Amino acid sequence: MEVRGFFPEEVRGVGELVERMEAIGFQATEVSRAAELLREMVEDEDLTLYLGFTSNIISSGLREVVAYMVKEGWVDVVVTTVGGVEEDVMKSLGSFEIGDWFVDDAELKRRGINRIGNIFVRTELYEKLEKFLVPIFEELYASGKKTVSPVELNRVLGKKLRDERSFLYWAARRDVPVVCPAPTDGALGLILFYYRENNRKDFGIDVTGDMELLANITFEAKRTGALIVGGGVPKHHIIGMNLVRGGLDKAVYITTAVEWDGSLSGARPREAKSWGKIKTKANTAYVYSDATIVLPLIVKAVSEWIR
Repeated sequence: MEVRGFFPEEVRGVGELVERMEAIGFQATEVSRAAELLREMVEDEDLTLYLGFTSNIISSGLREVVAYMVKEGWVDVVVTTVGGVEEDVMKSLGSFEIGDWFVDDAELKRRGINRIGNIFVRTELYEKLEKFLVPIFEELYASGKKTVSPVELNRVLGKKLRDERSFLYWAARRDVPVVCPAPTDGALGLILFYYRENNRKDFGIDVTGDMELLANITFEAKRTGALIVGGGVPKHHIIGMNLVRGGLDKAVYITTAVEWDGSLSGARPREAKSWGKIKTKANTAYVYSDATIVLPLIVKAVSEWIR
């Protein structure tokens, strides 16, 4: 393919822009290829598509992009961190604000503001989260559910929400399981801990409770693919589970992590092939970029292509 740019007036719509980016080179080419691969996965009715992302994706304005993919039936399984779950709920209870990267963090602490990069989250939202969660814990306990899986809890949370900008809201209504491998690693875990200490010591979350469901989905799939935004636990949970069926058939990674320190977050698709987590001949794309820049482009382009 010849390297070839374009004049802005030659392009109409995001879909055409992303398509033409393939001939630009560097990460523009990868963005275009990632979008085309995502379209292939979405349009393949026999492919089970996993969406994995870390909590910062929900902290940012990408929450609605995730909700859109779930709402439109693009994905079959969501795997995220507990931060992704709790912040989705928190945004239904209040708002996060754009702040600044270079501030006096001690002053923010004094004012009850928590910083995620240049996004500010007021401590009062965590208080609202606790008031939202505790009655749900009580309802579950009263119904005889002394132990729940993360998928079960997330489905209940989604059903309780009335916010159509929430991915949990749409997951509950589209029957898409939201898997959370580390449900205690966040505010939700602390709230659950204090609830157990002060109320029901025999109530809890079974951190292995999602494994059978996820294993069955993976084993029964004709083909599997993944869109993985970021790294960490969600990424490994998806590719690790697909190890049992010989690996993913297709995969798109979006990350800013590097591979040179041996981290899972920075590992390229080719490394996953060495483990059998992605099939040797699988079609993959790797976008090294801030997801807040490229994910909206990719999703918007695909939404235009599959109309």
